[in-house]
Amino acid sequence: MTAQRTLTLRELNRTLLSRQMLLQRQKITALAAVERLVGLQSQIPNPPYIGLWARLQPFQRDDLTALMEQKQVVRAAMMRSTLHLTTAQQHGWLRPTLQPALERALRSFYGKRTAELDIDALVTAAKPFLESEPRSTGDLRKLLATVQPGADGNAMAYAVRTYLPLVQVPPGGTWGTGTAATYTTASSYLGPDGDPDLKQAFFAYLRAFGPATVMDFQFWTGMVRLKNEIEPFRDELVTYHDENGKELFDLPDLPVLPAETPAPVRLVPEYDNLVIAHKDRTRILPDEHYKKIFLSAARVRATVLVDGFVAGRWRTERERQAATLVIEPFTGYTAAQKTALTEEGERLLQFIENDANTHTVRFEAVL
Repeated sequence: MTAQRTLTLRELNRTLLSRQMLLQRQKITALAAVERLVGLQSQIPNPPYIGLWARLQPFQRDDLTALMEQKQVVRAAMMRSTLHLTTAQQHGWLRPTLQPALERALRSFYGKRTAELDIDALVTAAKPFLESEPRSTGDLRKLLATVQPGADGNAMAYAVRTYLPLVQVPPGGTWGTGTAATYTTASSYLGPDGDPDLKQAFFAYLRAFGPATVMDFQFWTGMVRLKNEIEPFRDELVTYHDENGKELFDLPDLPVLPAETPAPVRLVPEYDNLVIAHKDRTRILPDEHYKKIFLSAARVRATVLVDGFVAGRWRTERERQAATLVIEPFTGYTAAQKTALTEEGERLLQFIENDANTHTVRFEAVL
């Protein structure tokens, strides 16, 4: 038996950055990028736009908004039961694949309250209501209160979202719209879903985030106990080990990049799957910086990549016609790195705050 190759941390880092299109900006369409990334996490509307800006050349806000308006990209509850942008084609097979994870999230969030729900009755009432015209979650809760009076309104709405695939209807979810949104059923908006396809999901994940462990894939999807279900795919994959001895799966046609591959500075938005999609995040986020990025209330800060790893966080400030991008370093930067970050930050400000008269980058100590 041939010994499995051990991949170093830097090899995994450079390979992840390459597959995430963060070593050099790609000249592909926004639709192709969303498909390649297997979606963009989208709790709030703007970060996916910034994530594509960091990865594509050229990219304009209207590129993504138009795809959403044309129903080529949709915003829906997907991986880890969180809002994502995926292509409409991906939604058709990925959403049913994730159904066990969505049901598990419902039980986790609402516990015994779900046992009291008549889910069939709730879904039966909600489907024509949401298909007659797009409705807000508040509208849906009011309807459901008439179906099962006295039950928890949030639990009922979440149960409907779990068992009746929903999508947000633009302009909800597009740049600058905030969190207000309306929903309709995925079947009325896109057509009927396809069948679950765990193999396609696993292979798509590896193409975007591999090489990776089964636990990494479970963490990304929110699913559990997949080891035996993944095992039949082994003969179509290659395997490695990481430096801790954990088995990594990968697609045989994809390269592992050398550790010495240059990595430019990058500014990655809040909630980006780059820092979320692995159980072991050390290939991109050093353990000592974890709590500086993952805050309370499930907030994930925007990150600064230096030499391929998270080495700071960033935010924007706006005062009248002056826009500032504030970088908070976690480590010391060289003069060349600060210059590169300043240039990248100014370009990002022009994308985010395009109506400001001045764009300034400031470095500030982490409090």
